[in-house]
Formats: sequence, C-alpha cells, structure tokens
Amino acid sequence: MSSEWPGRQRLLVTMEARTLWLLAVVLALGSSSSSGQYVGLSDSQCAIPAKDRVDCGYPEVTAEQCNNRGCCFDSSIPEVPWCFKPLQETECTF
Repeated sequence: MSSEWPGRQRLLVTMEARTLWLLAVVLALGSSSSSGQYVGLSDSQCAIPAKDRVDCGYPEVTAEQCNNRGCCFDSSIPEVPWCFKPLQETECTF
C-alpha cells in the first residue's frame, strides 16, 4: 500500500492544480464582465451629466446589450437614459 502513495499524491497535486487553474479562469471571467462597465470606452467618454445624456438603448436594455452597441451604461440615476451615447474622444494633432 505504501507504494501507491506517490502515484496518488501526484494525482492529487495534479487535480488540485487543475482545480485552482479553473477557479482562476472563472474568477477572471466573472470579474472582467462586471468590472468593465464601459466596455471599450474610457471612463471620461462616459462621464456625461445626466441632463446631457443622449439615449442609445431601448426599454429594459441590459448593460451588456448597451455596451455591445458601443454605448455607455449607468443605471445609478433614475429617470434618465441608462444607455447613452459616449463622448467622442478627439485626437490632438500637432
């Protein structure tokens, strides 16, 4: 029975490593989808006062659907568009 332990230990270490890797992937995917509120847009492009927002969505649009349209999503202010057009960044050429 003692000759089986090295093989079992290697198997357990391999399984543990795979489990940790899978957990890391799941956490990375989960955090990337929730942390990037403005996918592909900078925070400054979406820093638009509520009164100046131009609607870019439709009723009950989700953050993901809004971002897929290239728009900003912010549901923290009631009764204004939550999905709105971003500011266009201008490039300076000197």
